[in-house]
Amino acid sequence: MKTMGHFLADNKRLIYSVRPDATVREALELMAQKNIGALLVLDGETLAGVFSERDYARKVILKGRTSSEALVQDIMTAKVITVESAHTIDHCMQVMTEHHIRHLPIMDKQHVKGLISIGDVVKEMMAHQKSIIEQLHRYIAG
Repeated sequence: MKTMGHFLADNKRLIYSVRPDATVREALELMAQKNIGALLVLDGETLAGVFSERDYARKVILKGRTSSEALVQDIMTAKVITVESAHTIDHCMQVMTEHHIRHLPIMDKQHVKGLISIGDVVKEMMAHQKSIIEQLHRYIAG
């Protein structure tokens, strides 16, 4: 099964992030512009947290805050669960399911390498299963 390092090599993507002191509105505008559901929160090159649509809905809207005044650092998920680039897609699915998370930063030691979503994981797992099925059909057909 494909490792996260291979996934990142195959899927060249930019890492979208905001500073901890950015306003929630700034983060939401970037997310809307890039059509993404989460951003990494980087303090310099250090991963400080993850900001997601879920954070916004639960910690801004439901608490009566405004996105123009609230800061990302006050509502982001600061206790971030990560994986290493040597981990497999299957491992990522297990971690995401166990922790009920939709976005997972990929790290190499203390350096952020990327961010994977549950949609990315499902797509990769489906491609892997399709490949196995095709191999089995070729084997059976002889």
